[in-house]
Amino acid sequence: MDYTAGCVNFRDVGEYINLIVNNHLLPVNRLFRGGKTDFVKSSEEVKNPKTIINLRTTEDVLSFGAANYHFPLGNNLEKYHTEQKEVQVWLNNVIGLFEDENLQYPVLIHCLSGKDRTGIVVATLLLILGIKKKFIVEEYLLSEGEVSVDLIDAAISGIGEPREYFKRLDLDKIRKNIMSSY
Repeated sequence: MDYTAGCVNFRDVGEYINLIVNNHLLPVNRLFRGGKTDFVKSSEEVKNPKTIINLRTTEDVLSFGAANYHFPLGNNLEKYHTEQKEVQVWLNNVIGLFEDENLQYPVLIHCLSGKDRTGIVVATLLLILGIKKKFIVEEYLLSEGEVSVDLIDAAISGIGEPREYFKRLDLDKIRKNIMSSY
């Protein structure tokens, strides 16, 4: 992947899910995903996010005037093993941000390549929003780079029932906040 070409694997999650299922299930221009933003020249290239969630181990170079949240997950952890305590705590922290009704949209979720850590967080949000697993997998597989059905299946299986996995979070509030413009 050419990381100097902007934000790799950038896309509107709602738009692509709606295309995949051939139905309007999610709002568009609400959740974006992608790789690192170090070579993005203007916020317009990434659809002017109001909030940026950085999942990389390093801080973002630019903020584009958006609220920035940093949830690093060390490369020493196998992020697809969502049943691991450290990964579960990390995912609960990231997903918990969406409980905040003052969170500004659109939100850009990104990591280095926009496929692994970002893929897991986006898959988790889609699972919470009630999107069927086969469509979540299909959205994940749109990313360039090494992606695997087995890896995303393992991540989704490790979460199991979202109400149990995220027992301290208000999943109804998260759904309402993400879907509020729809």
